[in-house]
Amino acid sequence: MVIKSKVKSQKSKASWFLKVIIAIAYCLMPIASIAQCAMCRASLESEGNTMKAEAVNDGIVYLMVIPYILVGVVGVVVYRMYAKKKQE
Repeated sequence: MVIKSKVKSQKSKASWFLKVIIAIAYCLMPIASIAQCAMCRASLESEGNTMKAEAVNDGIVYLMVIPYILVGVVGVVVYRMYAKKKQE
């Protein structure tokens, strides 16, 4: 009986883990990857100016990178606190 409960527990953990992975993958899928505000689209399509398009792309990359950097810094700080606490 104990063996069956352990197997069920492991299966439920694996099932939960799989559900979490699928949920994260679904959230990261580019559902509306061509979405763009109407003003930006009109501005970039009206002129043949590639400098403006490059500037918009650089701005998008800048806005995308900042949250990842912040999460990385918080992760490093938490890791260092955990490692320091573990040494004591």
